[in-house]
Amino acid sequence: MASPPRTRLSREDRMEQMLDSAHRLFAERGYAAVTMDEIAAAVGITKPLIYNYFGNKEQLYITCMERSGDALVESISGAVASAPDPSAAFEAGVRAFFDFLDTDRAAWAVLFDETLPHGGEVMERVSFYRRQLRDFAAQSTLAGMPVKLREQESVQIEVEATSTAVLGAAEAVARWWLSNGRITASEAADLLISTVEPGLRGRSTNPSNP
Repeated sequence: MASPPRTRLSREDRMEQMLDSAHRLFAERGYAAVTMDEIAAAVGITKPLIYNYFGNKEQLYITCMERSGDALVESISGAVASAPDPSAAFEAGVRAFFDFLDTDRAAWAVLFDETLPHGGEVMERVSFYRRQLRDFAAQSTLAGMPVKLREQESVQIEVEATSTAVLGAAEAVARWWLSNGRITASEAADLLISTVEPGLRGRSTNPSNP
């Protein structure tokens, strides 16, 4: 009995198949360890076909990263936008961050992969998403200040520096939580909020004046 003819995938479906397999491998093993040969084998296609669709490994990774990064930013921005006040916005953003990672840990692995090259377009794209996350914290802090303070350049610089530190703390707590597994995502968010939020509230009401 003859086997049924193979279904030819559309270009869009084939691309999604490649992205799904690449995303899984990158999340499991990291950018540096995964080869295009392995991705092609996982999809069941030839390596030149992947190059035809994406150009190179860097562009393939960026496409995977964009799907994860856009989804994370959308999740946080929605939570922040619905918050009733700046303090609540910061808390909502932190909780959205940890909730997202809890439901899509592969997205975290792709966005915050420690094996990524330190330069080039991949790192530029990582920096783009990190700036967006940093800006959520900055906006929450600035929104709690009187308008005259918000407009001062020295205050804006201070808030940017503080928000960069907050993002670093969020990444550090997330890495610890994901590797430790002894507390829930909600408890990890509580830990970060209770540690950082009082300080941000203090900077909102009494920023330094260099």
